[in-house]
Amino acid sequence: QVQLVESGGGLVQPGGSLRLSCAASGSIFSLNAMAWYRQAPGQERELVAEITSGGNTNYEDSVKGRFTISRDNAKNTVYLQMNSLKPEDTAVYYCLAQIRPSSADITEYTYWGQGTQVTVSS
Repeated sequence: QVQLVESGGGLVQPGGSLRLSCAASGSIFSLNAMAWYRQAPGQERELVAEITSGGNTNYEDSVKGRFTISRDNAKNTVYLQMNSLKPEDTAVYYCLAQIRPSSADITEYTYWGQGTQVTVSS
């Protein structure tokens, strides 16, 4: 079994910062691409940022220059540093990881975290 546990969400004023963390645990042979998605009320879930196992990154246009995704492969953890937060960043943020659980199985599976609420409001 693989689990993704997120932390770091909360309430912050516009212009403030938060740092989200997502730790993967369980049966992990290789941890490949990781990403953060978000879903605002009444909206579809959207990709915020992604990072490959080699550290290549990609960002949704509205967060470029404000958010930074990073990972610590030794800790099986991905981070999302969010600066200059805006009310429109308010959403539930979900972690995603592409994991190969076993050396005996070449299949890569997609796992999701439970989500963490980020609210940007004065």
